[in-house]
Amino acid sequence: MAFVDSESVSPVSSTVAGRLVTPYEFFQARDLTIFKVEVPPYRGAEIDFFRNFSEWVTNSKFREVALIGGLDASLRTDDSSYRIVHTSAYTPNEQLKQAKILEDEQIIVGPVAIMLNYFEAHDFPAYAILAYSSTERIDPRAAVSSIEILSKSYGFSVDVEPLLKGAEVVETEIARQDKKLSKSESIYT
Repeated sequence: MAFVDSESVSPVSSTVAGRLVTPYEFFQARDLTIFKVEVPPYRGAEIDFFRNFSEWVTNSKFREVALIGGLDASLRTDDSSYRIVHTSAYTPNEQLKQAKILEDEQIIVGPVAIMLNYFEAHDFPAYAILAYSSTERIDPRAAVSSIEILSKSYGFSVDVEPLLKGAEVVETEIARQDKKLSKSESIYT
């Protein structure tokens, strides 16, 4: 649907299935708009970039905002795969009414925090799905968790099979590396 061009945008592009992929892209299906971020803005420009983006969102008459972020898996206290946090102006829909709210005193950082703070200060309905994820590596299973929640909430479907296959590849490689390390009993072997 659209691309973002700004001095804050990292000079990076790639290709997927023969199509050029830019750092920030908008996609739209029916009344749902998705903003996909491939790489972060330049270091030092993140706050202004996401604050300006949040201002644009509130002025553009979007109904609500759903953000996706990660939550350190070591903080998990039960078998759930995520927590949510929302602004005072947001009322959880049927799919999210039973979702567990992020526990008190947990800290949210980065773009999700910048945007939630802006939306709260401007009385805008927004929430974040914070999927438990590894802090040491990419975590496709966490992405699957967030996508499944969003797809139920907004009535769309996404093929998550490539992400699940990616998770298997990552997990297999980690297991292989762990096995390789455990075979060596001495650092001199």
